[in-house]
Amino acid sequence: MTVMGGGDHVVRVAAVGDIHLSPECAGLLRPAFMTLPDCADVLLLAGDLTRHGTVDEARVVADEVRGVGVPVVAVLGNHDYHSDEEGEVTRTLVSAGVSVLEGGSVVFPVAGHVVGVAGAKGFCGGFAGRSAGAFGEPEMRAWVRVAHLGAERLASALEELTADRCDVRIALTHFAPVPDTLAGEPVEIYPFLGSYLLAEAIDSVGADLAVHGHAHLGTEHGMTAGGVRVRNVAQPVIDRAFALYELPVPGHHVPAGRMRVGGEGAGRR
Repeated sequence: MTVMGGGDHVVRVAAVGDIHLSPECAGLLRPAFMTLPDCADVLLLAGDLTRHGTVDEARVVADEVRGVGVPVVAVLGNHDYHSDEEGEVTRTLVSAGVSVLEGGSVVFPVAGHVVGVAGAKGFCGGFAGRSAGAFGEPEMRAWVRVAHLGAERLASALEELTADRCDVRIALTHFAPVPDTLAGEPVEIYPFLGSYLLAEAIDSVGADLAVHGHAHLGTEHGMTAGGVRVRNVAQPVIDRAFALYELPVPGHHVPAGRMRVGGEGAGRR
């Protein structure tokens, strides 16, 4: 468990990505997930939840997290889009109580604090000084536009959390916002693993933690230029069912039952 900073109270965050479940994996993570109420206040799923993005695989994921006793928030990853069934994959997860975010946010009370998660899959494109530009062929310009759109969606979702005056704000993506957490991957593929635009979006609004997956050979710990802690929770990196992080927050009372889910793709289809 990692404790970040200091304060009067903590929010306990469990997170994992790149679990790549399929029907033959049914029940694999369920025993660990059922322990979550004892150690965590929320579970974040950082994309690539399935192997090929099929509905049958999504049903396995849904059954693993259904009724685990803490809020479950997810973004999809590139694998979850592979079969062009991402809409039905999302609906399957939502039916199990998962908040699936794509440019949206979810807010809930935890131990008297307002906790908010902003989510977007993000996209690739590279990092400062070594990134793709929106110039030339229409295919290249379209590729870069997707990266810009993902970052804009993340920034908009984080702004929702600012408006809600959250005590803890978490940015959840699949693609990496910084190159730090890619260390261990071949440098030649860094441009396909994330985009500096995501870090710019996070730093422009602010967050207490940024969580992503995608980089199986990467490193767990990183930081944006603005000082936001970044964690790569791809399961091959953390090598366990989920990583745990404690985020200290100052004491702040939340009226009982306060909760908001909003934004595009935030568990509402």
